[in-house]
Amino acid sequence: MAGGGLTVSDSPAAESDGKITFSLVITCIVVASSGLIFGYDLGVSGGVSTMVPFLEKFFPDLLRKAASAETNMYCVFDSQVLTLFTSSLYLAGLVSSLAAGRVTLAMGRRNTILLGGVIFLAGGAINGGAQNLVMLIVGRLLLGLGIGFTNQAGPLYLSEVAPPKWRGAFSTAFQFFNQLGVLMAGIINYFTAKHSWGWRLSLGLAVAPATIMTLGSLLISDTPTSLVERGKIELAKKALLKVRGSNIDVQPELENLIKSSEVAKAMKQEPFRTIFEKQFRPQLVFAFAIPFFQQLTGINIVAFYAPNLFQTVGFGNDAALLATIILGAVNLGSILVFSSIVDRCGRRFLFILGGIQMLLCLVVVAIVLAIGTGVHGTKNLEKGYTELVLVVMCIYSAGFGLSWGPLLWLIPSEIFPLQIRNTGQSIAVAVQFITIFILAQTFLTMLCHFKFAAFLFHAGWVLVMTMFITLFLPETKGIPLESIYTIWCRHWFWRRFVKGVVLGDSTD
Repeated sequence: MAGGGLTVSDSPAAESDGKITFSLVITCIVVASSGLIFGYDLGVSGGVSTMVPFLEKFFPDLLRKAASAETNMYCVFDSQVLTLFTSSLYLAGLVSSLAAGRVTLAMGRRNTILLGGVIFLAGGAINGGAQNLVMLIVGRLLLGLGIGFTNQAGPLYLSEVAPPKWRGAFSTAFQFFNQLGVLMAGIINYFTAKHSWGWRLSLGLAVAPATIMTLGSLLISDTPTSLVERGKIELAKKALLKVRGSNIDVQPELENLIKSSEVAKAMKQEPFRTIFEKQFRPQLVFAFAIPFFQQLTGINIVAFYAPNLFQTVGFGNDAALLATIILGAVNLGSILVFSSIVDRCGRRFLFILGGIQMLLCLVVVAIVLAIGTGVHGTKNLEKGYTELVLVVMCIYSAGFGLSWGPLLWLIPSEIFPLQIRNTGQSIAVAVQFITIFILAQTFLTMLCHFKFAAFLFHAGWVLVMTMFITLFLPETKGIPLESIYTIWCRHWFWRRFVKGVVLGDSTD
């Protein structure tokens, strides 16, 4: 690969034949379930923050504000303390994601997932039993620490064990479970919203997906790549035989992993320093750009605040929670469609298709709100308009599920060479968390001041990021992880950084 004239074979013989085994499927389901805890939290916090008993206990001022006839409809939920309840988790996730690269390197992918699950369990238990705002925030911080570890290790694990031919579909499982968690949280919120203890049940049930993931991780082995990285060659061979099938000759793939590990060790450089070298400029750019742009689609803001948003545009509390469930179900269905076509259609096509779909929907929502509520948001949205907003938001959600949702986890997990893979994934997760934190902390205030134009703000970013993908992202489908560096050498822009460095020649 890079540096010292060392290369890694990219011959087909060095890779698995793409066979899908029962053990591989079970292993990937267990690992992908780590997405449940992230999705559950994304879905549960917005619903809980509209529950009257929860607001009475922790945010009574908001109830008085909501009862005021003079309050602008866009500003009812504008509270920095309420948004801190949501966003504090992602600040903690930022901290743990920066440490997760070193933890994953030292402990392996599986043990990092296990660690994240245990920490998340503690946070869920504290949130469910919270007696004051301090306990609530402490629980959220622990949840964030746990998610930071699992979000770093889970996608890496899936990408490393999946056959190259089916890597897109297998990596999608993380986003599928993520969205399944969102949907589960929405359903639970709907049925618990009217009970005085409903918010405790909604928050406390976060321990359920964490328990499933934690116990499941005890039953699987680490990835062959991680085991080779830590010098456990025999265990790596056993792990390969387990996921590829006992009748498959795994020796060529094992040798390729060993060579790749030797390249990484021969460089003898600090990964955080190495990733900033010129030959890794493309990977570094996308480690920042993909998670940054993905959050600016506005989707996770919708996930956090969908109940608040739907109440804002005229739904009652029950109807708002039900609309959130519908939105989650549409997203989940679109992810299933994505998993069946991503390895045929490719990453770039779906990025661009989803971007166009989301752009049009955000513009339509902004127009509907501007017409229905007035420029200053003083009019109540009529029933026909509220239903139209829901329909368009469902189309928007489907576009996200077909593109930027699952591709957030897939692209960063597959573009990095071994020597910077842990570091690259850590940077991608950290950028995601810091962007979520900023947006989550500011969205309700932005909605209050921008009103319908908040959706135009996100539409502008969707336009920018779709153009960015069109110009700068090469196709990665079907390329083995240890050979994926070749895509940069053939790209019209990125080859100026990697030509003559990665391949050791000047060929296109």
